[in-house]
Amino acid sequence: MNQLERKDFHSFFQEQVKGEEHIARVTRFSHGIYTLADDTQTYKANLSGRYHYEIVTSRDYPAVGDWVVFQPYENGEKAVIHHLLQRQTLLSRKQAGTSKHEQVIAANVDKVFIVTALTQEFNVRRLERYIQQVYESGAIPIVVCTKRDLCEDVENKIALAKLSAPGVPVHAIDNLNGEGVERLLEEVKPGETISLIGSSGVGKSTLINRMLNDDVQKTNRVRESDDRGRHTTTHRELFSLSNDIFIIDTPGMRELQLWGEELGVEATFADIEKLSPDCKFRDCEHTSEPGCAVQHAIEAGEIDEGRLKSYNKLKRELYRLELKDLHGQHITNRMLHGPNKKKFSN
Repeated sequence: MNQLERKDFHSFFQEQVKGEEHIARVTRFSHGIYTLADDTQTYKANLSGRYHYEIVTSRDYPAVGDWVVFQPYENGEKAVIHHLLQRQTLLSRKQAGTSKHEQVIAANVDKVFIVTALTQEFNVRRLERYIQQVYESGAIPIVVCTKRDLCEDVENKIALAKLSAPGVPVHAIDNLNGEGVERLLEEVKPGETISLIGSSGVGKSTLINRMLNDDVQKTNRVRESDDRGRHTTTHRELFSLSNDIFIIDTPGMRELQLWGEELGVEATFADIEKLSPDCKFRDCEHTSEPGCAVQHAIEAGEIDEGRLKSYNKLKRELYRLELKDLHGQHITNRMLHGPNKKKFSN
């Protein structure tokens, strides 16, 4: 067995390795080329022909954070990827637009920093969507509020963030001097991998530079008119800190279209789910039914009415996605068993 010494090569992955297989982690994907890293070096890699032929859906391709079995060649400078090791977590979203396809963001992430700015960009409804998607991935969400130095009502916005993310740690960061970054990193243990997600211009690249203590990521100014930023990160890439913590940066998102199942909403809206058993009717929809514990909490000011609307909206959205998925599986099965097998592009 090719035993790696990397702290992020957990026993979950070690147990999947057979014989003397070469194992490395995908640290970057750009313009069709993968970058792999093991204990000692990096490789530029492509997929083997057999692997490419066996791919059925977009999630079958390697993603940044994946562990892969590969074969080096050309004096160890290049490599061919033969297959993936089973993933522990997978962070995805629905591709933008009306098509029903999954877009993988990162693989094998332990914790996700959901980055939002304490400026005009701050939006609790958007925050709920991000939290939902992180829970769906199997990772642990952590909310990071940047640009504390530009906000006049920090405590109020932090309180709103905590209300929209029950049980989720919330941290505020000062972009000017980096105050709060050291405490944030206490949430992560050596060997763990974190990913940063959030809209363009919220300060993800600045935060990564702070954590790495180096200007590895380019940063741009944000438009004052609408608090929007340009995509300074154009690809996904994995970095490592000196304390064996690993970071995956991702391009900013204009919107997050959910991917997953309706049941995943429960963790995001744990406060509403906790009250539901106290409703008079088991199938209560928390609208106008008598004896609704959720509506009573709203009247008492314990839950924001907008949060209930968001809860219902996300459940409807994921339910429609599940219906489309069932239809899509039917079509895909016909293609796979028909005379012409459909191939997917990465």
